[in-house]
Amino acid sequence: MEVSVVERVHQRVREGGLLPPGTQVVVLLSGGRDSVCLLDVAATLLGAGAVTALHVNYGLRDEADAEQAACTSLCAALRVGLEVERAPRPEDAGNLQAWARDLRYAAGARLASGADTVLASAHTQSDQVETILYRLASSPGRRALLGMEPRSGRLVRPLLDTTRDETTAYCTARGLPFVDDPGNDTDEFARGRVRNGLVPALRSLHPAAERNVLRTAAQLREEAAVLDTVVHTALDGRRDITVEHLRALPPALGRLVLRRLAEETTGALCARAAGRLPDVLALGEGALDLGDGARAVVRGGVLRVERTPPLA
Repeated sequence: MEVSVVERVHQRVREGGLLPPGTQVVVLLSGGRDSVCLLDVAATLLGAGAVTALHVNYGLRDEADAEQAACTSLCAALRVGLEVERAPRPEDAGNLQAWARDLRYAAGARLASGADTVLASAHTQSDQVETILYRLASSPGRRALLGMEPRSGRLVRPLLDTTRDETTAYCTARGLPFVDDPGNDTDEFARGRVRNGLVPALRSLHPAAERNVLRTAAQLREEAAVLDTVVHTALDGRRDITVEHLRALPPALGRLVLRRLAEETTGALCARAAGRLPDVLALGEGALDLGDGARAVVRGGVLRVERTPPLA
């Protein structure tokens, strides 16, 4: 007997272990098919009382209030609590998508502050492919190919094994209304160009293109775990390393060690640090900016990484 798409999605999420019984969850709800699917899955598996939806109304499009109303109606039907954040864009917001993303996750983190509470994003397998392809083009380095993690701190992505076609079928089967962001069908933003142009082009080259991208990313994540162990061994638990030792390492390992030191210091990603390895080895004594808020300092032949001091 063929398993329905609803049962299939429920089973995947249960087996993924990101929403175990007893968990409280805040679901980022845009009103689109993916987040509507995730909200219903969470309410079904955990009970409506364990779920809160967060909708952010940026006020950027004419449809914004209608989308908020749709989310309100959906949450009422599912008996799920809803929090709405209205956030007009400030004049100095800079990159629109980055501002919206940062605001959404910050609001979600405030709501998901309880000990047993997670913040759930509705990224799908389709989003994963698009993310990897975009990062491959825009971010040099192995990490660009690793894709999004199922869990990152309190943030979980229970639908990473589910495609966008499946979330659509799920909503249809459950009779769940959703709204479509017209921006997804345009090439105004880079993600739209990847979705509407690059992915179909790769699919025309090989029907298994997306599946192969995902398999490659999965293998690289496994290999990354091995490399992390090698880096830990090279540092032997220290937060510094002699320049002589760093120079003796294979260049690939030296780059990883330098980046690890930078990221442990800043607590954030420091993608540019690895590329400064030749400059650090040639530094002698002194300091060198590594980018992303990190600075290499060599004293007495020992390299440490410090935070870049603020401009005077």
